[in-house]
Amino acid sequence: MSAASAAFLLPAQLNGTEPSHIINGGDFEIQIASISAHTVRLSIVPISRGHAVAIPMNGSLVKASWGPPVRRLHGEVTAQTVTAGNLKIKISSDPVTFAITNLKDEPIQTLKWDQETGALSFATDDSPLLGLGEGGPQFDRRGSSDPMRSGQGGYELRTHGGRVPIPWLIGTAGWTIYFHQPFGTFDLTGAEGKFLPAADSGLPLDIFVTGAREPKILMAEYARLTGHAEMPPLWSFGYQQSHRTLASREEVLSEAKTFREKKLPCDALIYLGTGFCPSGWNTENGSFSWNSRVFPDPKEILAELRKENFRTVLHAVILADRLIGTVRDRCDLERFDEEEASCYWDAHRKVFAQGVGGWWPDEGDPLDIESRLVRNRMYWEGPQIDRPNERPYALHRNGYAGMQRYASFLWSGDVDSTWETLATHIPNGINTALTGIPYWGTDIGGFVPTKEFTAELFVRWFQFGAFCPLFRSHGRTWKLRLPWGWNTGDLGPIEISRYSEAAVPDVSELHNTKVEPICRKYLELRYRMLPYLYSAVRECATTGMPILRALWLHYPDDPVAVSRGDEYLWGRDVLVAPVVEKGATSRKVYLPRGAWYDFWTDERIEGGREISRAVDLETMPLYIRAGSILPLGPVKQYADEKVDEPMSVTIYPGTDGSFPLYEDDGISFDYRKGQWMGMQMEWNEARHTLKLTLAPGSRMLPPLRRKLEVKLGDRVRNVEFDGNPLEVSLG
Repeated sequence: MSAASAAFLLPAQLNGTEPSHIINGGDFEIQIASISAHTVRLSIVPISRGHAVAIPMNGSLVKASWGPPVRRLHGEVTAQTVTAGNLKIKISSDPVTFAITNLKDEPIQTLKWDQETGALSFATDDSPLLGLGEGGPQFDRRGSSDPMRSGQGGYELRTHGGRVPIPWLIGTAGWTIYFHQPFGTFDLTGAEGKFLPAADSGLPLDIFVTGAREPKILMAEYARLTGHAEMPPLWSFGYQQSHRTLASREEVLSEAKTFREKKLPCDALIYLGTGFCPSGWNTENGSFSWNSRVFPDPKEILAELRKENFRTVLHAVILADRLIGTVRDRCDLERFDEEEASCYWDAHRKVFAQGVGGWWPDEGDPLDIESRLVRNRMYWEGPQIDRPNERPYALHRNGYAGMQRYASFLWSGDVDSTWETLATHIPNGINTALTGIPYWGTDIGGFVPTKEFTAELFVRWFQFGAFCPLFRSHGRTWKLRLPWGWNTGDLGPIEISRYSEAAVPDVSELHNTKVEPICRKYLELRYRMLPYLYSAVRECATTGMPILRALWLHYPDDPVAVSRGDEYLWGRDVLVAPVVEKGATSRKVYLPRGAWYDFWTDERIEGGREISRAVDLETMPLYIRAGSILPLGPVKQYADEKVDEPMSVTIYPGTDGSFPLYEDDGISFDYRKGQWMGMQMEWNEARHTLKLTLAPGSRMLPPLRRKLEVKLGDRVRNVEFDGNPLEVSLG
């Protein structure tokens, strides 16, 4: 994989020639390759000097080839059928057409290539079209024309966030297309979709088409092509508190101390750089020198924060418009080149050695696809030079298909604090997750405060953030982003003069006693749910199924569920319905078929219908699927805190169920060597028994006897699991 990832750094050549971009009138070859039983690769490549030109790599694919083509066609294309795995491709000419069916001749997709313009048209059926990365028009992509412009200037930043365009389109009728080459515009406004190559592009055309009715197969095939997600450290799924302009050393330590004194769980403290604010962690934008006014003794301060079990994350920007190579390349220090990943990473290492826990790579909008992935990769491989058995953490603003291979977190950029923004970010998160970017979140509260920025909006956003993979507060007037910030009267540095739409909250909002207890409730819930969440992270890393899930992924035959972009599944079993309306007293929630349980009241409700759930400010509707086994740990102040209390395992009856609980040390790569524990839980509805077994290939981790409090309604059984099969009767 490493070799394949590096391959995009070389220009695509064949016999020393550059790839041709001739379309009209040029000679070309059609290549059909079988990737798996469900995926076929269709390539149209130019002929140069009698040979087919090699397809250029951009770093998104895990490898350049899955084997030789099963069919090559050049010259005049004659009608014929090619079988590749479970797919049949019927090829015809005038225009070049690929009609793809399954082995029963049931249609999956039809693609037509316009030789004169290079445009590729495809069927869109009548069901929602999803994917295409972060940002852009939401939820169903149908009806939009998207130039796939990357960065914060891409599309409606204020409400929709930054754009990370990824040409992976999902047809919820049972197909996907990944457009590897070239890059271009998606026009989904007509009866059929069109992909239009960028003006300076042409051949080769290289796409991957997958056909399968089961969504989990479609997601697995995308992981086959672009890679499985790496596992970040456990602490990165705890709460992360971001800071802007800093006043002093005392302020830095005081904020950390307040978290611990108030017993508000938190794992990471993030510090912005100077230049993006008047007084940040460093001396100026892009610098790796500490700001001595705030960090006069950085190593000692970081050690003090670490003693209190905080990781420190530092903001970094890239000043170059290109980045090449890997951190393992040799850096010529005499001609230091910031465009070389090896040289640029060296600039981080002195600061990193002082105890920094992670990085926040900001900006990068001008970077091309290759450079974005080089940067994602750099922040994964660079820290491992000095800490080879510690999983790195990096929060990015830019990336591309394949960034999941480097455990890259992504946030949606500098959005406005409005109710529309909050509502839009639910489908935004769903589409981002469906595009292979599992570790995603937002600036809780919105980055730019507006007249709509109130305690109510912050609370609703905080509740949503507690059920995003990235749980992090950040924004201008930064002290209002603290869980206790709305009851101090202190906005913090205002920093809004450059934004015409910005405003600060009314002074009457700044002594609100309700916010902190609600934030505490969701902080504690997030930490209690870490066993469930971390197990979903493991499932994501091994199967390609995201953590934040569209209802379509588990209810593809329910058209109402497929079309809902205002709610989502958290893992397999928890349905989340964020409240996104000002002054809401109720929330409409669609429950798919089967029985569901209200998490807060335990009320059982039959699904297959929309319900209206009454809400107050502290309630965000959560529902648990019947047949679920929900593990909840004790309340912790940080993710790896050792608390001598049993894990709660709650059974939600109604049907048989199972849950594979996953655990490792949360920080090292030892799980790759078998140092992990899997507790397989199986619920038998008829017998009312829970069976616990140790998952194959795993082992008991300390403590070697696990205390469990198993619950079924009012019935509670306290047991210990030591790795031997255990059956718990709740009849």
